[in-house]
Amino acid sequence: MPLSLPIGIQTFRTIREEGYYYVDKTPHIRRLVEGGTHYFLSRPRRFGKSLLVDTLKELFEGNEALFEELAIHGHWDWSVKCPVVRLSFGGGDYGSRASLREDVAAQLADAEVRLGVSGVHEAPMSRFRRLLEGLHLSYGERVVVLVDEYDKPILDVLDRPELARANRDFLRGLYGVIKDSDAHVRFAFVTGVSKFSKASLFSGLNNLLDITLHPAHATICGYADEDLDGVFAPELAGLDRARIREWYNGYSWRGESRVHNPFGILLLFEHREFKAHWFETASPSFLIDTLIERRVGAAAIESMAGSEDALSKFDVGDIGTEALLFQTGYLTIADETDVGGRTLYRLAYPNREVKQSLNERLMHALGTDRDAQMERDAELLALLSSGDFTGMEALFRSFLAGIPYEWHMNNDIARYEGYYASLFYAWFAALEVETTAEDSSSGGRLDLAVRHAGQVFLFEFKVVERKPAGSAIAQIRERGYAEKYRAGGESIHLIGVEVGRQARNLVAFEHAQG
Repeated sequence: MPLSLPIGIQTFRTIREEGYYYVDKTPHIRRLVEGGTHYFLSRPRRFGKSLLVDTLKELFEGNEALFEELAIHGHWDWSVKCPVVRLSFGGGDYGSRASLREDVAAQLADAEVRLGVSGVHEAPMSRFRRLLEGLHLSYGERVVVLVDEYDKPILDVLDRPELARANRDFLRGLYGVIKDSDAHVRFAFVTGVSKFSKASLFSGLNNLLDITLHPAHATICGYADEDLDGVFAPELAGLDRARIREWYNGYSWRGESRVHNPFGILLLFEHREFKAHWFETASPSFLIDTLIERRVGAAAIESMAGSEDALSKFDVGDIGTEALLFQTGYLTIADETDVGGRTLYRLAYPNREVKQSLNERLMHALGTDRDAQMERDAELLALLSSGDFTGMEALFRSFLAGIPYEWHMNNDIARYEGYYASLFYAWFAALEVETTAEDSSSGGRLDLAVRHAGQVFLFEFKVVERKPAGSAIAQIRERGYAEKYRAGGESIHLIGVEVGRQARNLVAFEHAQG
């Protein structure tokens, strides 16, 4: 009997009892339980965190039948059944000061009823503390505390900093109860998208071990290559394996194996189409607004780097750009370098889905019309394939002319030189072509390299006041940007594009063979 795809299924029991595919994550769970007691894990949305939390719940409750034939089955004492308190903030609406407090009270009341412990209706912190103590005394086993989407009450209202801080402060007190009740807690696991600093949110829970970048747990969420080839082998027929990797693989949290986005993979198997399945499930408006406000060019995103501290810098009103992109899953770790005993992480897009979709969204945020752009995309691909540079110049002019005058007047970023380079980079990166921004060579950095249809296109963009400032192509030649591409035997094209700052359109367009 064929198995079903667990699209949107976050309940371990449902997956195991109703015939869904399951990638066994219990070896990771075993290492966690045997190695410590209090853990924190950050992963992007829709990466399997809630399923992992539910698996932990079923395991500690001793539901042995669900774990038959899984790796942990022969390594667990099934006679011990622990009380489990699970707090989940994934489905709540936290748009008012009272809503978070009311939701926590309701969840604690549900736990009291489910676990047969009478509750006292008092302040949430005291109620939580009494619940943990009462369960330990009643069951004779210390309590397991699981917190899913711990940060959502803050993330939901980041555009309202005062409320975000109020929710953060309330949660800090709630999570501090776990440390205060350590004598009654056997195991605690907290997970979410972001990684707020311990000082701001976990100051009372300083024994929490962060495994976000722990190499041993790099694949605790997501699907590795061997998972696709093993567990999902029946679904691979008719799909290009290399293209699957290109579109959905590439996420790294310092492990040897990179993982595929699980939601993207499941939707690919369901619809048999290579699309931005994960990206389209949420609108990253806060992220886009932040990038525009900070004047972060589209090309600059591809060359970001940071230390572990920088990637962990996340708090209300104090969010590092690198941390924001990394923690939300739009960038991942490409490689790491030891710098005087400290580790520097170079970041990159994980895969084509994210690179293409994020740049498309950035391009629209920079002033382009979404519907008209689809026609321009198809035309640009055709022009690249045919090598029609006269047509490309005309298309570039049409592209820039299509940005409304009002957008330039209402957006400060349009007055900066990097705006046009970012706009063109985002356009190319949003296409299904190979793009490299600020490509380094011994002579310097080329603005943009594009590979398509057996050809290489090397672009240099300039913003000038009124007249062409000089030959951009001459700069490409003088600095030898084309040399690194000659070994491939592809046709090389040098393209110089100059945009007038006042005219807001082309004042020069040059093309030459490389």
